[in-house]
Amino acid sequence: MAEIELNVLKRQCIDRRIHHAATLRFEVAAWQAHRNATDRLIDWQFNTDDARIKLRRLYPVEIDEHQQVRG
Repeated sequence: MAEIELNVLKRQCIDRRIHHAATLRFEVAAWQAHRNATDRLIDWQFNTDDARIKLRRLYPVEIDEHQQVRG
């Protein structure tokens, strides 16, 4: 989720050169306050089972001590 929020911040707030750190802090704080006030949700496009299929390299299959496949 952090990567998603950082991408949104980049697109909505810091998509240009900002010359002063104080300006950057002010704009990010204003963006953060607005973002938190809107209470946006993430619309996940697939569930964990679908993720395990699509991203099987990142979700290795676990084998428990009784040789039963889990996950």
